[in-house]
Amino acid sequence: MKRYVILLFLLCFAAAVRAATPKPTPMYIVNGKEMKEIRSIPPEDIENVEMLPADEETIARYGQRAAHGVMLITLRYDQPAAFPADSTFGHYIASRVRWDASEPAARVVLRYKITPEGDTVVHQELESTDNRLKRRVLKAVADAPRWQPARKNGRPIETEGVLSIQLPEGKSIPRPVELVFR
Repeated sequence: MKRYVILLFLLCFAAAVRAATPKPTPMYIVNGKEMKEIRSIPPEDIENVEMLPADEETIARYGQRAAHGVMLITLRYDQPAAFPADSTFGHYIASRVRWDASEPAARVVLRYKITPEGDTVVHQELESTDNRLKRRVLKAVADAPRWQPARKNGRPIETEGVLSIQLPEGKSIPRPVELVFR
């Protein structure tokens, strides 16, 4: 019995060590510049992805940092769109919407485009749990200042984004009741 406990302990310890050991990641090159991580890049902004193997040629070109391969990512733009406020677009819009803490929690998720002129155009409603909040968010988006549009080869281009507003902040949306018949 004691042998089995020790064996079980060793198996659990080995599993914990494997889980704690970081997995090797490739070197990320985005629009010609090395980046540490790519989680913050919206998938819709990616135009092309190419994976280079960790071979002699890749390591000779990029150095030892390429020992786990290189992921070359080309974005649809050279310079991303910039919102002129001191906060993110989502925080700016949420601060402009009047929604008391006494009102029920609600969420609106919209897909929008930034035109080459810097205007914000909502083109798809992805989720809306309350029409009152949706109307207020749409008004705040319409009244928002113009963006500095994204640029590709020095020229302004159209880009997309997703806006998710949940108010009041910190209050969770109740799950809908589901009936299960057996």
